[in-house]
Amino acid sequence: MTEEEKIFAGKLFDARLKELKDIKHKAHETCRKFNSMDEYDPARLPLIREFIGSIGGNYYFQGPIQFNYGSHTFIGDNFFANFNLLVMDDGKIFIGNNVMIGPNVSLLSTNHPLIADERIRLRYPDGHVSMSEFAGEIHIEDDVWLGANVSVLDNVTISKGAVIGACSVVTKDIPAGWLAFGNPARCIRPISPQDSKLNLLY
Repeated sequence: MTEEEKIFAGKLFDARLKELKDIKHKAHETCRKFNSMDEYDPARLPLIREFIGSIGGNYYFQGPIQFNYGSHTFIGDNFFANFNLLVMDDGKIFIGNNVMIGPNVSLLSTNHPLIADERIRLRYPDGHVSMSEFAGEIHIEDDVWLGANVSVLDNVTISKGAVIGACSVVTKDIPAGWLAFGNPARCIRPISPQDSKLNLLY
């Protein structure tokens, strides 16, 4: 089993091995290049396709951005991300269509053991000692909006049409069509026709 296969199988893995560092290096360097470019440069947005797992035909990243692997993230169509998107996609991240992400959002599909000897001094079967991680997936379904400074942890699904309020930490699944916020985020109420802002149209 490769180190990357261990990630997807939910096993402990060593992110500092060259196999994984090579994958991450491609994403890190492409993000660095993206972040250095003018936002009107027509060559900027296409860089995303050089490292992402997959993405739809219509997307925008304001930048700066930072992906850890990139190739473990799969994004649908009509995607928007504001400033400072951080994607720790050690585990796979699936993002649906028409998803909006506010500034300073973190998607964190990785974790470390709580016990220090397992986290920083674990001896692997081949004899090397390293820092250990394990990862779960994140699923963000269609029409979700994540407000500013939201963090989403691993093993979470945010279902269709949900809205996560600013500065929330999402540790558990959020049902479809609900407004949730807080640390940890909790469901506040269903989103309803009374939330319409069409009256603000000129």
